[in-house]
Amino acid sequence: MPKPPLLPTIDWKEVFESGLTYQAWLEGGKHPQNQEKMEAARRELPLGPHVEALLATLPRPVHVVAIAEDWCGDVARHVPVLARLAAGAPNLRARYLHRESRPDVFARFLTNGGESIPKFIFLNDQLVECGNWGPMPAACRELIARGKARGKTGEARGRVSVCYEADPHCQVAVRELLELIDIASTQSI
Repeated sequence: MPKPPLLPTIDWKEVFESGLTYQAWLEGGKHPQNQEKMEAARRELPLGPHVEALLATLPRPVHVVAIAEDWCGDVARHVPVLARLAAGAPNLRARYLHRESRPDVFARFLTNGGESIPKFIFLNDQLVECGNWGPMPAACRELIARGKARGKTGEARGRVSVCYEADPHCQVAVRELLELIDIASTQSI
């Protein structure tokens, strides 16, 4: 059996450093209505005291590369969650990239072969990839996958909308992102 081609190694330090801060990414966007919505969502996202305490005491730095475009509804919903988490965590650093700025990176994080965003790639303090998230919580990704399998993607998107309405403060996304932050910042197995 032939060996699959090896993908080039990603220089995560260079990728991370080429990214924008949340504020610079937001200000450089092309959709002011989504920018206002995202900034309001970031400011208003409730985090419990236990989440804030966890974020304030991460044992090791965590880096997140976020691939996002401000026109996307899932980006408008989930990027503020990452930005809010990072704002409360001295050891959580996020940088934001546009898909076309790093196609070599984005191509590795397709969702069922599709270019879905946002994608958050979690790196530890040594900039080793530890996991990724997106474009939506796991249960919603499953709904979309099942919808695609049945040729009923529109119906699946409707069910995802119902899930979003039932979770107006994105608490499912908060939990899933915290799990990845915990993995990337862990000091033991």
